[in-house]
Amino acid sequence: MAFLFQKFQEAVKVLAKSPTFAREPRHLQFEADINRLFLYTSYKLLGKNAEEADAEEIIDLASRASLADQQKQVQENIHSQINTFCSTMDDILLPDIQTAGGPHEVVEEKNNSSRRSGLSLAVGQSIPTNCHPVTPETKPLSHLEVSQKLKDLLGYTLEVKQSEIPHKDAGKGVFIDGEADVGTVIAFYPGVVYSPAHYRYIPGYPRIDAQNSYLITRYDGTIINAQPWGIGGESRVIWNGSGVSEPMPNVEGTDKGSDKIWKMLSKPLDGTGAIKGEILERRNPLALAHYANHPARDMIPNVMVCPYDFPLTEKDMRTYIPNISFGDGEEVKMRRFGSFWFKSWKSGSAGSNIPILKSLVLVATRSLCDEELYLNYRLSNSKQRPSWYTPVDEEEDRRRWS
Repeated sequence: MAFLFQKFQEAVKVLAKSPTFAREPRHLQFEADINRLFLYTSYKLLGKNAEEADAEEIIDLASRASLADQQKQVQENIHSQINTFCSTMDDILLPDIQTAGGPHEVVEEKNNSSRRSGLSLAVGQSIPTNCHPVTPETKPLSHLEVSQKLKDLLGYTLEVKQSEIPHKDAGKGVFIDGEADVGTVIAFYPGVVYSPAHYRYIPGYPRIDAQNSYLITRYDGTIINAQPWGIGGESRVIWNGSGVSEPMPNVEGTDKGSDKIWKMLSKPLDGTGAIKGEILERRNPLALAHYANHPARDMIPNVMVCPYDFPLTEKDMRTYIPNISFGDGEEVKMRRFGSFWFKSWKSGSAGSNIPILKSLVLVATRSLCDEELYLNYRLSNSKQRPSWYTPVDEEEDRRRWS
């Protein structure tokens, strides 16, 4: 398959420079990224029996398909892999002896006459006040045991340990334990999801990154705060986005007000009713994308970010998606003008009416085997960047934040 992968890598470089994508810089970079993801995840689908003609056809499609079509295909490719992951986790964690009603069936409190999925209770739009979601029974396995079993079945897992980046601020990194091919979903970016309408609720606002290095932003302005998730947990629980698993790292440039910010970060989210707990599997071995480090000089990234819109109708998969939304579940439409976000009063939508959870995953950009994951952070070149940051591609950084 090596020669086919070389074809895809060459196609990535050529298509990114195509005049087809010569538009507003930020949009150009978004299209180039989707194009890469289309090629990588499609390559993954080809499998080991792929032929050169198959690769040529996908490359040709990538040069002709619209952005919308490529986005749709990337979502389908990613969803297919995540579906396999969720099924594998079910095999690992759900009891061997299951009731006829299914593995996720639970009884509503004070109402034994009807049965509903515990996951549907957690995700449902309307829940009776006297009913609370009950976590389904799972095997009493530790996070480490789940991780090892996932490697046995899927071929890889993740572990957090001291980074191999040669600078003092590198701290911990995330490593793949096992092997995975290019285009594979390697990790989930866990945590609380904030739309632009809810930025002011992010701990530490407006200096949200002053003491928090676990924030990431999608192209659509959605921010995910992985700091409360930490390294996960040891059980399946109703998680409401609270809790800090470990001390925050020291961040350059903090001032005397950092103690106040730290207190804001350390306390649970305000009980304003703006966030609703979900039944999540805290033992998810792949929910560690927030530990991926930016590569040092002369190192090349081996994973890239991919936006993934998880359909909340997939209730049996929901427990393995390590994210919850801040807000009442109704998305506020926002439009971006320069550095500012405004509410959009346009009614109607040409897209799907299926409720989604906006998340991010990391996708392998080459074959991986027992190594640290490196992600291009693409920090804005309009602001002072940390001393350890070496741009992978200065032009990509500029386009991303133009």
